[in-house]
Amino acid sequence: MARLNLLEETRYEKLPVTVYATPVQASVAVAGRIAALIRDKQKNGKKAVLGLATGVTPVAVYAELIRLHKEEGLSFKNVVTFNLDEYYPMQPTAVQSYVRFMNEQLFNHVDINRANIHIPDGTLKEDDIPAFCLNYEKQIEDAGGIDIQILGIGRTGHIGFNEPGSAPNSGTRLVTLDDLTRTDAARDFGGKQNVPAKAITMGVGTIFKAREIILMAWSKKKAPIIKKAVEGELSGEVPATYLQLSDKVEFVLDGPAASELTRFDTPWLVKDCIWDNQLKKKAVIWLSRRVNKPILKLIDEDYNNNGMAQLAVEQGPVYQINIDIFNQIQHTITGWPGGKPGADDSQRPERALPAKKRSVIFSPHPDDDVISMGGTFIRLVDQGNDVHVAYQTSGNTAVWDDDVLRYMEFAIDFNKSIGGDTAELQRIHNDMREFFKHKQPNQIDIPEARAVKGFIRKSEAIAGARYAGLQDDHIHFMALPFYETGKVTKNPVTDIDVQMTIELLQKIKPHQIFAAGDFADPHGTHIVCFNIVLAALNQLKKTEAWVKDCWLWMYRGAWLEFEIDEIEMAVPLSPQEVLRKRYAIFKHQSQKDPAVFPGEDAREFWVRAEDRNRETAQSYDKLGLAEYAAMEAFKRYFY
Repeated sequence: MARLNLLEETRYEKLPVTVYATPVQASVAVAGRIAALIRDKQKNGKKAVLGLATGVTPVAVYAELIRLHKEEGLSFKNVVTFNLDEYYPMQPTAVQSYVRFMNEQLFNHVDINRANIHIPDGTLKEDDIPAFCLNYEKQIEDAGGIDIQILGIGRTGHIGFNEPGSAPNSGTRLVTLDDLTRTDAARDFGGKQNVPAKAITMGVGTIFKAREIILMAWSKKKAPIIKKAVEGELSGEVPATYLQLSDKVEFVLDGPAASELTRFDTPWLVKDCIWDNQLKKKAVIWLSRRVNKPILKLIDEDYNNNGMAQLAVEQGPVYQINIDIFNQIQHTITGWPGGKPGADDSQRPERALPAKKRSVIFSPHPDDDVISMGGTFIRLVDQGNDVHVAYQTSGNTAVWDDDVLRYMEFAIDFNKSIGGDTAELQRIHNDMREFFKHKQPNQIDIPEARAVKGFIRKSEAIAGARYAGLQDDHIHFMALPFYETGKVTKNPVTDIDVQMTIELLQKIKPHQIFAAGDFADPHGTHIVCFNIVLAALNQLKKTEAWVKDCWLWMYRGAWLEFEIDEIEMAVPLSPQEVLRKRYAIFKHQSQKDPAVFPGEDAREFWVRAEDRNRETAQSYDKLGLAEYAAMEAFKRYFY
């Protein structure tokens, strides 16, 4: 019976999928399978042949293999490896080289025979590539074929660098990279213009020859392409769908990456559900959208024809279900994000008391506060709350080099205008110009340039916070040490980062905290900063009484937005408030036209914010609630 139930739940899935709670748990499991293969081959005096991938996805797998080598004696002397791909052209010593990546992430830390390592050669003359690719295929064959091939997946659905249009029987070859793939790689190369246009990759047909294929994916931003790959039709436009043709493949996912699969996203379509309130709310909102009716106009027929008959029978009549969910959504709407003084707060998202709250807005980068919750920020101040903003990092990698020169030239001219000595400023300016002239992609700036970039972002953040109504003593610049590396890749978080956050919170003793819950941030800074705040609160609640009355609200907006069923506080904005928010964002001039790191969304940040806020308001309206110009959304986090 259990097997039948599982088959029913996964009937939309066209290949095996295993879901783990976290990427670390999934990575440990995959590494365990690789280690078991290596040991089994060792016992029989054979080579273990691995197909390896690069990128963020397999890093934790390699870390676990290194641990197994160092702590549990796993030897790699019998291991032969073949990497999927390499950019072309690419020097093996370049920061972006997959040769360097594999050495740093795995090979330098284990006892593998260097002669057994195979990675496509990005230094070849283009005329020599076809012969190299044929030989690469022969080397795999001579090694006995790949035992386990691990894969990631790109947003285009590429595996390796097999972009849309790749044939299912394709072999190792030189390919032209999709524009979206190059956009996604832009941060690693210091700009899209520096990303190679081509790559050498194993083909789909080469991958298919492996005896076992494991595709791994983590995070919510991979969920849409995972749904296409697992549940979609075979298509050359999504090369990963070709894996449906193999009986040797398994997708290994974390919960967010699997979240749009039918059994997780709309489970009522594939099984009987335990209808807790959250699932009921999600289902009713989904049904309203599916049949294009406001919630209060849904009828029994709508429920019965769309997989929700069980809910109607168990908790009906459906009109009562509709009223219940409608009221819950309506109660999320408030014009008083700090709580409305003197009001009955039993149906409001925030407490009425204290009437004026101490609020802290934590902003990972110097503009996340106004981009994601600028309207709420302004309203909190306007309504008399004691609002502080804490900029957790300097954001000093996200400023154009020519802006640095422009500000330096301003400083020189201003110094001259007041009779100051400009010799030292001129010397630094000349050094900067010379450095920028020869600067390599993602090269660390000289200290003076990093300082100026930080000052630019600091001055913009001050201007934005002042525009929102804050006094200067309520604007805090933390410059958490984990970030201040000058590099795109940051240092691990330490106790110092947490202790600095503890000290700020002890000073303010807030009643409410707003922190970025926008974990789709491609830089990874948002989740790091959120976890620092969480660690600080968890330490403080052991000794500080005020913490038990401190509510933590998550905001989003820069990279994605909360789903309607997740929203617990929706702050409506009038057209005038939308404009005030826009002007606050405009104070961050270095992040416009365009930003250094715009991410996957081509829109400017202020446009993204307005579009998302408007779309949230429209979603509420379509569900049958009041019509507003825009809404900012929040979800409470219980720590």
